[in-house]
Amino acid sequence: MDEKTHSTYSSKYLCRLLVNYRKPILIILVLAALCAIIFSSPFFITPLYKSTTVIYPTSSNSISKVLISTTYQSEKDIMNIGEDEQTEQMLQVLNSNRVRDKVINRFNLMEHYEIKANSKYPITKLNKLYDTRIKFRRTEYNAVKITVLDSDAVLSARIANEIAEIFDSTMNQMQKEVAIQAFRIVEQEYNALCAEMNMLEDSLNTLRKLGVFDYESQVEMLSRQMAVELGKGNTQGVRNIQEQLDVLAEYGGASYAINERLDNDRLQLSLVKSKYEEAKVDATEFIPHKFVVTSAFQAERKSYPVRWIILVVTVLSTFLLLIFCIVIYDRSKDFFRHEAEKETASKEKTKLLRKE
Repeated sequence: MDEKTHSTYSSKYLCRLLVNYRKPILIILVLAALCAIIFSSPFFITPLYKSTTVIYPTSSNSISKVLISTTYQSEKDIMNIGEDEQTEQMLQVLNSNRVRDKVINRFNLMEHYEIKANSKYPITKLNKLYDTRIKFRRTEYNAVKITVLDSDAVLSARIANEIAEIFDSTMNQMQKEVAIQAFRIVEQEYNALCAEMNMLEDSLNTLRKLGVFDYESQVEMLSRQMAVELGKGNTQGVRNIQEQLDVLAEYGGASYAINERLDNDRLQLSLVKSKYEEAKVDATEFIPHKFVVTSAFQAERKSYPVRWIILVVTVLSTFLLLIFCIVIYDRSKDFFRHEAEKETASKEKTKLLRKE
């Protein structure tokens, strides 16, 4: 028997079985359809409403370096959105425990999901249900789609929109932790330089009171004046100039060294002050880390379960299972019938042999 004949034979065989067992098949399919309709009702399956939010990540560069610094150069623009690296960072943060815990606490999801705190493994159950109901997916255009399923349509939209805001605050919090620490370090250096310069200025003021202003120019001027007074023979004038030169000889070196240190500190303070201003901006200011393309809104109809799909799948799978069971039943019935016929024929043959 070739393949075509076998296929035709099988088709005829299945058609014969369907005709012979049409009544029980029809009854079972109707019962399966009724069960699918009943068990997919809200009494057995909680309907879920879907809300989605689509957001783009913005640049995560330092605010001060991009907007204030004149020396920092980067190819990344603060207006850039949807870059691969930024999208991956956004997904990592959205899937982090920081965002998860904030969402759970803000909307009291443990109580909303009806998970008892004294039950077995409540946190595991909560996290598993959270991962089932709240999903984050990267779109083909490098945006991130936030999908929330919930039994409350209003709450579903609120959670989806709030997650976008929680992501923004989480990113700012993470960056602020580093920025504030960096600002404290720069602030300490800045304050230390200011304090040192004030101390040096006080020392110079003390030396100025002693008559030490500009060591080199004063020595040159007094030396010339000394020569003039010596030429005049003015002993008192020479004595007065010598006293001033003695003061300069005693304190001039210190004045020169202090002025040198002040010049160096002023240069260093100029550099540190620019860093101080940049660190202060990073620690106190922030920019949004997301751009909302589509905000979530209250769903008008449930997204789960889809009853017609459940009905079709149930009826189809029941029908295929019935065909399989009927074929097995029919084959086994033929097998047992043939075995009974063989046994009857064997007994009759044995009787005939005994009579002979």
